[in-house]
Amino acid sequence: MREFYFQFVRRRLVTVVQYIYQFKSHFTNMSQHQFIDIDGSVLEGGGQILRNAATLSCLLNQPIRVQKIRAGREKPGLRAQHLTGLQLVAEICGGKLENAAVGSTEVTLTPGKVRAGSYKADTGTAGSICLLMQAAVPCCLFSDGDVHMTLIGGTNAEMAPQIDFAMMVFRPVAAQFGLHFDCHIKKRGFFPKGGGEVNIKVTPSAGLRGVTLMDQGTVTRVYGISFVAGVIPKKVAHIMSECAREIITEDYRGIPINVDIVKETQGIGSGCGILVIAETSTGCLLAGSALGKKGKPAEKVGQEAGEMLVNNLFNGGCVDEFLQDQLIVLMALAEGKSEILCGPMSLHTETAIHVASLMTKAKFEVQELTKNSTIIKCEGIGLKAVNNS
Repeated sequence: MREFYFQFVRRRLVTVVQYIYQFKSHFTNMSQHQFIDIDGSVLEGGGQILRNAATLSCLLNQPIRVQKIRAGREKPGLRAQHLTGLQLVAEICGGKLENAAVGSTEVTLTPGKVRAGSYKADTGTAGSICLLMQAAVPCCLFSDGDVHMTLIGGTNAEMAPQIDFAMMVFRPVAAQFGLHFDCHIKKRGFFPKGGGEVNIKVTPSAGLRGVTLMDQGTVTRVYGISFVAGVIPKKVAHIMSECAREIITEDYRGIPINVDIVKETQGIGSGCGILVIAETSTGCLLAGSALGKKGKPAEKVGQEAGEMLVNNLFNGGCVDEFLQDQLIVLMALAEGKSEILCGPMSLHTETAIHVASLMTKAKFEVQELTKNSTIIKCEGIGLKAVNNS
């Protein structure tokens, strides 16, 4: 009788364990396929919400549904450059896009597993290559090997960071978090034709680490690039450089300034621009940039870049206005605490924090010291590579 009783108990225990396992598996499968809904009209209300959401969807293996895409814009819905970015992310992670078409105001992305390989994306316009990079490069963090990308579009476009900024400012700061990539400009492309080409190689990581940037230090040197392409003469690059130098020297006398003067021989269309970067004693990199356009004097272009750099330095932050929002995704995913002193918090940064908080549950804290000085803190989730096959 006792043996029969123990056999009965054992069978019951096995049944209970099997039930728990089946319930857990069912619950896991449900959560893996449950969409997070994201309102694409909030805050910045533009393409950044799509880029950040798609990146995090890929890394977290979390399906998303983005609604009211660019609802407040003159032409709501996806534009060609947004669609290209989404398609690139989906291809990298073997994901599935639904309702992805120019003009669409709602799209879903169901991600798969990121695979090493070579990928190509072409905006077909002068749409910013840098904005494609913002979405695609972090996606490759946990790939099973190197990821190579060929991106075609505008290398130096209005309303977006220049490709030179991505290479000379974002890349070294991202490396502090543990995101490593190489970038090579094959040819520049300008408005309205685009056609620029950039080759990128992303090396996988075991995970990101928190970064503290709280002391701007003192400026030790200024460097950068002043370039022209197409029919624009090289003397324009000299003028832009000299005018930027004059602005910077007014407040930073005695600081070495070395700006490379470049006449591009490969490129689509004509264009010019300048990027000046201040490196400080604590390793901070802050930049100022400007692009030329028809009717805009070269002197004005150089002055704008110099003034932007000086203003970023005067704010006392460790990152500039273009870099701060690009670090939010990295802060959210990193292991440990990140703390960054910046100037006024931009709407793009506020939007990036909103999306990252919603999708990762990372804890952000924003402390406004003055109207020109802000501290952003984040306790990251410490995301590691997972088998999301």
